Amino acid sequence: QVQLVESGGGLVQAGGSLRLSCAASGRTFSSYAMAWFRQAPGKEREFVAAISRNGAMTTSADSVKGRFTISRDNAKNTVYLQMNSLKPEDTAVYYCAADRLWVGSEAHYDYWGQGTQVTVSS
Repeated sequence: QVQLVESGGGLVQAGGSLRLSCAASGRTFSSYAMAWFRQAPGKEREFVAAISRNGAMTTSADSVKGRFTISRDNAKNTVYLQMNSLKPEDTAVYYCAADRLWVGSEAHYDYWGQGTQVTVSS
């Protein structure tokens, strides 16, 4: 069992940056692949980025490639999402997720956080 708590969301102007953090409970954080998803009002939840258990492998959605970077610090039980060059269409609730297997962009992760709101104004 792992509990996930996101932070770092907020209101930012287009072109700005934010860094989201997701803190995980427990001593087995390094056993989990991690990911970020987002859900905008009226839309389905969509994949943003994922990272393997040791951080050696990452993947991200085409819509955020070159702008968002996922990373993790296993010593701090935390995964990050650095978001640069933000656009109004990035506005959404951002969720982190964890799974013992490499799930990649699929949405069937075992554990989910409560989400953090990111709003990008034009």
